[in-house]
Amino acid sequence: MKIPPYLQQGDTIAITCPAGYMPLEKAETCIHVLQQWGYEVLVGKTLGSKSKTYFSGTDEERLNEFQAMLDAPEIKAILCGRGGYGVGRIIDQLDFTAFKKNPKWIIGFSDITVLHAHINRNYKIATLHSSMASAFNGGGYKNKYVQSIKAAVEGIKADYSCKTHKLNHTGTATAELVGGNLALIAHLIGTKSDYQTKGKILFIEDVGEQHYNVDRMLHQLKRSGKLDALAGLIIGGFTDMQDTERPFGKKVYDLIHDLISEYKYPVCFGFPVSHDKENLALKVGATYQLQVNHEQVRLREK
Repeated sequence: MKIPPYLQQGDTIAITCPAGYMPLEKAETCIHVLQQWGYEVLVGKTLGSKSKTYFSGTDEERLNEFQAMLDAPEIKAILCGRGGYGVGRIIDQLDFTAFKKNPKWIIGFSDITVLHAHINRNYKIATLHSSMASAFNGGGYKNKYVQSIKAAVEGIKADYSCKTHKLNHTGTATAELVGGNLALIAHLIGTKSDYQTKGKILFIEDVGEQHYNVDRMLHQLKRSGKLDALAGLIIGGFTDMQDTERPFGKKVYDLIHDLISEYKYPVCFGFPVSHDKENLALKVGATYQLQVNHEQVRLREK
């Protein structure tokens, strides 16, 4: 697994919206803070575009802008302004030839899981699963979650801990870390961007789903063998979950636990990776050690 060069003062970070629309004003704090951190910021036209649809531009506009940023050697990192939906519409048209020769950090989460998985599967280059531009707003840039982005791209190795959970499976695993949004991981199965999970630590999170749909997606992972031979499993936040009028009968963490109860690898519930503000930066493709015991959970980059 190749790790892109860590950022230095004066390096350029480009901001683009390869999926959903985002007003420029929602990214202004992010732009200002990145400049305060010592970086040059290049703002793409898809951020605050004149698009009248859900997307930040046509497929061609979003594709061309992201392609230009991949190819430009002076750009050292690409921060996705937001996720939403849309990367899956353009992923197969992107050319990663220049990116393979000169890797750079691809940063984001949610729909950006498509990029993380595609690059991990096909090019073995690490990417950064983390909060995006709007997380900087309202003083959010001061919290440890946004600060973890800065630490990650500057080469400070992560050493995270969180509270224990009654549903955890204790144990220790050291392996490559992969993962992201559960819905995207499930939808990518059978495609060129499908994660290979054998022997790896997998992390998942999601937002706004029906309980039964989480159950269905996890069964899809299980039936396709994605959960069978993991080194470890990290269950992040499942925020704004919904139930049907006739209740599903189990809360999200309980249904997940029932599904993975047969596996003997370490499992952590409630890790701070989510669509909420609790979203620590994780290097997809890097090696981490996951320790789950009765006192605490620790995830440490090796």
